[in-house]
Amino acid sequence: MSGREALESQPIALVDLLDRVLGTGVVVSGDLVLSIADVDLVYVSLRALLASVRAAAPIHGDTPC
Repeated sequence: MSGREALESQPIALVDLLDRVLGTGVVVSGDLVLSIADVDLVYVSLRALLASVRAAAPIHGDTPC
């Protein structure tokens, strides 16, 4: 059994998953196109960064958080 198969067989709590995502950060992106008769009318592009403040901006000695 490989390492990936071992991870897939173990249940992961939602809290643990959220902690991992916020600790490292994740980028979500998507595109939406509304068209009629093959004519594009509306194009929407979405890009969102999900991360904790501590992960996004590391704390330095003199910088307040």
